[in-house]
Amino acid sequence: MATTTSAPEAILEAVGGPENIVNLTHCATRLRFELQDASVVDKATVEKIPGVMGAVPQAGDRYQIVIGGAVQSVYDDIMNLPAMKSGGAKTAQSNADVKAAARAKARGKNAFVDAFFEYLSDSFRPLLPVLLGTSLIIAGEAMAEAFGLIDTHATVKPAWLAFIDAMYRSVFYFLPIMVAYNASKKLRIDPWVGTAVMAALITPNYIDMSDLAKTTDVVCTHNALLDRDFCTATVFGLPMQLNDYGGQVFTPLIMVALLAPLYKGLTRIISPNLQMVFVPFLSFVIMMPITAFLLGPIGIWVGTALGTGLSWLNTTAPIVFAIIIPLLYPFLVPLGLHWPLNAIMLANIASDATNHTDFIQGPMGAWNFACFGATAAVLAISIREKDNEMRQTAFGALVAGLFGGISEPSLYGIHLRFKRIYPRMLVGCAVGGLIVGIGGGVDATTFAFTSLLTIPVFSPMALYAIAIAAAFFTSFIILFISDYRTEEEKAEARAAAAADGYVEASPEETAADLALEEAAKAQAAQPKPALVEGAVTELVSPVRGTVVPLAEVADPVFAGGAVGQGVGIEPSEQQIVVTAPAAGTVVVAPESGHAYGINLDSGVELLIHVGLDTVEMEGKGFEVLVKQGDRVEAGQELVRVDRAAVEQAGHPLTTPILITNTAAFTSVEAIASGEVAPGDPLLRLTA
Repeated sequence: MATTTSAPEAILEAVGGPENIVNLTHCATRLRFELQDASVVDKATVEKIPGVMGAVPQAGDRYQIVIGGAVQSVYDDIMNLPAMKSGGAKTAQSNADVKAAARAKARGKNAFVDAFFEYLSDSFRPLLPVLLGTSLIIAGEAMAEAFGLIDTHATVKPAWLAFIDAMYRSVFYFLPIMVAYNASKKLRIDPWVGTAVMAALITPNYIDMSDLAKTTDVVCTHNALLDRDFCTATVFGLPMQLNDYGGQVFTPLIMVALLAPLYKGLTRIISPNLQMVFVPFLSFVIMMPITAFLLGPIGIWVGTALGTGLSWLNTTAPIVFAIIIPLLYPFLVPLGLHWPLNAIMLANIASDATNHTDFIQGPMGAWNFACFGATAAVLAISIREKDNEMRQTAFGALVAGLFGGISEPSLYGIHLRFKRIYPRMLVGCAVGGLIVGIGGGVDATTFAFTSLLTIPVFSPMALYAIAIAAAFFTSFIILFISDYRTEEEKAEARAAAAADGYVEASPEETAADLALEEAAKAQAAQPKPALVEGAVTELVSPVRGTVVPLAEVADPVFAGGAVGQGVGIEPSEQQIVVTAPAAGTVVVAPESGHAYGINLDSGVELLIHVGLDTVEMEGKGFEVLVKQGDRVEAGQELVRVDRAAVEQAGHPLTTPILITNTAAFTSVEAIASGEVAPGDPLLRLTA
C-alpha cells in the first residue's frame, strides 16, 4: 500500500507525475493542466483526493481540477514539490509557448476533431437563452391552439397573432446572423464582419432577386425530388442559386471558417493605420460573393442531405430511430458532440425537404426526461438520508431540467460522478424512445427545449407526454430502489454526514460523551453573524447587469455548483466596475484580475469570477484595484474591466457570484431577477 501523501503530492501523482505535465496554470478555482497524455488520469481517483471538488477533462490533453478558493496555495505547494523542481522544467513555458504547443498538437489525429466540436459548441451555446425564451412563446401558442383559442395555421390572422409570431420567428429567421457573430468571436475575428457577410443574404434586396417581376436574368425550375422551386440568377455572367437562408446554420458555420483565415491574413499584410477600413472592405468584397455563389448553396445542400437521410431512417425504421437517439444523447452531451444533431434539427425546421418539421427532438425528449428522473431519484434519496450538499445540487439540477430543459447541471453535478446512474438511466431512455417509435414518431415545427413547459410544441402531444413520463419514472424508480451509489460510496457518505453532524447519535453514546461535547461547544468561539444557526443574510450585487440562473452559466463547473451556489450576472456597462458587496478581506486577487475571493466579516466566503476563461487574457483590459490581503469596505471598487477587450478576446462576460462555503448554509437563494445595480439585494443565505 502506498504511504500517505499530501493532497498536492496526490494530485501530481494522479496526473501522471511531472514528466506528463506540459504546463500548469490556475484560475480562481481550478488547476489547469496541459498534459502529454490525459488518458492516464483517472477521474474517480482525482475526485477522492482531499480538497478536490471535481475533475473536468477538456478537449485534447487539457485537464482541469476544481479546488475552490484554496487553489493558489495548492498550486504553490505543487510547484514547490521536489519532484516538480527536478523534473518539471516543461511547466516553465510561457502562455505563448503553450499556445504554440497547442497549435502544433492540433495537427494530431484527435485535436482537429476536438476543435471542430468546440467550434460548433461555442457558436451555438450563447444562443441557448434566446432559443429557450422563444420556445416558451411557441409553447404558449401551441397550448392556446390545443384549447381551440387560436388558429396558427390560418391564411389570414389577426394582427395581434401575427405580432406574436414575429416575436419568436425573429430568433429563428435571423439565426444565421447570430451564429455568424458567435462563430466569428470563437475564431477571434471582428464578429461584426462575419455578421455583415451573412446578413447580406437575408436583406430584402437579396430576397427580391427571386421575384421575377422585380429582377431580370432569373430562371426558376421545379425540383421534383424536393417538391420545391429553385431560382438561379445570372450575376457577373455566373449562375447564382437563390435560397432562403432564414433559419439556416450550416452556411454561416462554413462561411466563418473560411472568413477567419482571410481576415487574419489581411490584418498581417495591411498597415495598422489602414486596417479599420480596408480589412472589412476586402473581407466583404471577397466573402460576400463567395458565400452567395458557393458556400451558401453548399450549406443548404449539406443540411438538406443530412436531414433527408435521417428522415429516411425515421420513415423506414421509426422504432430503431426513436431508440437510437435517446440512447446516443447521454454520451454525446458530456462530450459536446450533440451540436451537429442540434444543427440538423434547425436545418430540418428551415428546410422544404422535411416540410419544415423536425423529428429528432421528440425522441431526444425521452433522454432528457430519463436524465431528470435520475436526478429526481438522487434528490429523493438525499432528502431521506439528510445529505444536505447533494440535496442542494440535485434540487438545482432538477429545476433547471424540468423547467429549462437543460441537462448539463444534472450530468456534471451528479450523473458523471456515480457510475451506477448511467446504466439505469439508459433503461429510461430506451423505454421513452420505444414508446415514441411504437406510436409512429413525434414531430416539432420549431426548435424547443424539451422541458415541462414545451410539451404542447410536440405532435402528437399525448404520445410525447406519455413517452417522457415513462422515461422519467422508469429512471426514477430504478434508481430510487437500487440507489445511485455503491456500498463503498454509501459508507463514505454516511461517514461524511456523521463528521458534519448530519446523523443522529447512536443509542450507545454515553452521558460523559454528551457532557464533553457540550463543554467543547461552550468553549468554542462564537460563530460569525451569518453562520449563527437560523441567521438570514442578504448579499447585494457587486456589479450592474442582468441576473442569470447559475444553471445557465456556460461553464459546467460553475453551473453544476461544484464551486458553490449563487447566480451569474451579465454585465451591462461598457466600462464594467466590480465592487465589494460587504466589508471583508481579499483572499484571492490574481494579477490577471479575473477573479476575487473575499472572506466577508459576516462569515460568508464569496467568489466573484469576472467572465469565463478570462484568465487567458493575462490581465489585458483589467484594471486591478486591490491585492490579496487587502481590507475592503462595502461598495469599494475591486476592478474595472474594458468590455470591448473581453469581447475582442472572444470570452463570455457572464460573471458568477458564488458562495464558496455553501455547505455552511441551509439555502442559498437568488432574490433578484432581471436588471440589478451595485447595492441591490441579490442573494439570501440561511445558516
